[in-house]
Amino acid sequence: MDKPAVAVLFGGRSSEHSISSATAGGVLRAIDRDRFRVVPVGLTRTGAFVLEDDDPDKFALDPDRLPEVLDNGTRILWPEASGVRELRVRRADGAVESLGELDVVLPILHGPHGEDGTIQGFFDTLDLPYAGGGVLDSAICMDKHFMKIVLQAAGVPVAPWVTVRAGQDAAAAAAAAELRLPWFVKPARAGSSVGVSKVHDLGELDDALRVAFAEDDKVLIEEGLVGREVELGVLESRAGAPARVSLPGEIVLTTREFYDFEGKYLGGDGVDVVCPAEMADGDVCALQQMALRAFEAVDGRGLARVDFFLTADGPVVNELNTMPGFTPISMFPKVWIAGGMTYGELITDLVETALARS
Repeated sequence: MDKPAVAVLFGGRSSEHSISSATAGGVLRAIDRDRFRVVPVGLTRTGAFVLEDDDPDKFALDPDRLPEVLDNGTRILWPEASGVRELRVRRADGAVESLGELDVVLPILHGPHGEDGTIQGFFDTLDLPYAGGGVLDSAICMDKHFMKIVLQAAGVPVAPWVTVRAGQDAAAAAAAAELRLPWFVKPARAGSSVGVSKVHDLGELDDALRVAFAEDDKVLIEEGLVGREVELGVLESRAGAPARVSLPGEIVLTTREFYDFEGKYLGGDGVDVVCPAEMADGDVCALQQMALRAFEAVDGRGLARVDFFLTADGPVVNELNTMPGFTPISMFPKVWIAGGMTYGELITDLVETALARS
């Protein structure tokens, strides 16, 4: 029996292109080649689907050279109709070649045009199975404004915030919402802490807004919460079984203001990752139940990372990520590894869950 063919899709048009590409390096290295046939598909920053090299080292995360998908002249030709599974490539010289039948897509894209429901809708239209979130949960969780509204409606506590657009008086809006300083100013639809700033006083607000509006035309101003920063993973189960929730991992800031891009991916000083987090069994159970409630509230599918602040008044959900950082050093793999699953087994779980839906 032929092995299922998995298209590993990475890169993308968002500011998180390099992180997605670095994730591909880890996935290409760890995916079970005895179980799956792999087709690496890159998405360039300008939106071209190209056949990429099956070379994990090419996409290693290096602080001096962030990996990216370049246009090599090839073009992936997705199936032309629903129910057709043949994947083809047009080479740079114009010759068209079959890559065989495709069984499932593993889209490890982050940000707009990848994690926001757009690529998921494309694959739904083609009737191609894919791993991870669906259209609805991806769209909701990509937009932090609507994510908070949905979580609030489900009774899941979130940080106080106000949403502003360019030209609005952001300081007045924050004051009207009675947000206490410090504030976090962040794009509504970006991830990996891109465009996020911590504002200690009003004199810092204009610069923070400029950075955030460079990423999105909708920006959140959030009240900064005091408490432990803890993250849990959620995985969809098969055959209608309840979703699974991982042990918690904790972000411990020593000298860094917050868990920014450098701290997450480039090994910056001032932050430690403790996994599993040290806490009582009852507290772990309560967090796991709240993570599951949040996942169900957004109609979660595939996977999610649920981020919490543990405040004096109880846990507060900061956000959900439907395609969280997935490099081997990222928190989402770490929390599952802490529970006994390997990185390769985690990838297999995602792919087989998607295959079970098809």
